[in-house]
Amino acid sequence: MGRLTEIAPGVLVATSTYAMTTSTVVVGSSGGCLLVDPAVTVADLAALAGELADRGLRPAAAWSTHPHWDHVLWSAALGGAPRYAAPAAVTLLATERGAMLEQLGQSAPGHDLELVGRMQALEGTAIPWDGPDARLIVHDGHAPGHGAVFLPDSGVLLAGDMCSDIEIPLLDTEEKDPLGDYRTGVERLASVPGVRQVVPGHGHIGDSGELRRRLGLDTAYLDAMSAGRPYQDPRLTADSPEWMRDMHESQVRYFQA
Repeated sequence: MGRLTEIAPGVLVATSTYAMTTSTVVVGSSGGCLLVDPAVTVADLAALAGELADRGLRPAAAWSTHPHWDHVLWSAALGGAPRYAAPAAVTLLATERGAMLEQLGQSAPGHDLELVGRMQALEGTAIPWDGPDARLIVHDGHAPGHGAVFLPDSGVLLAGDMCSDIEIPLLDTEEKDPLGDYRTGVERLASVPGVRQVVPGHGHIGDSGELRRRLGLDTAYLDAMSAGRPYQDPRLTADSPEWMRDMHESQVRYFQA
């Protein structure tokens, strides 16, 4: 994992070499910080905990943007801060725990499994902690209980697994209305006022213009897939990871069924 980089006052982001996964730290008061989606490998979490200690920071609260294995990780070195997620995400973590741990073991082995996915359900519109306002934008696009975080003081939007410059929209086709859920997510993120920077769960940080570009690409992709039209998304190329090309083909088949 790369070192933490300050992208706005009091907002630091590190990016893992694993799928360009981002981890975000928001500095609060008295050395406390809000930790969003700490990931991915055991070495990544150890490096993150070490750098926080070097900076005199300790997690005071944590948030998981959605209930996928790479966004619900933790290490004892990060301490015992309360870890929150949206209620629907917590429900899914409980019902799908076995499958999630199996995926984790295949992709990033070595984690303390007792700490994985141990989130508290959080109702409401903001994360309770002693630091900058951290507002929640909850929807079911990509996964049930997907909760982006907006930091109005700095204008930073932590988008979870949406608004990526390297990934196409990835729908949860096990749900009743995956297309509608994803469109709702796009609409809610697009309506957040005052966004100056976007941090995707996977990919590069972008400015407000880049956020609009990515949301436009997502909408074009969804429109084409749902209408059965061919569409060449610039994020989907012959060099894209095999899993993403497979997901695209699966989504094409889903809409053709």
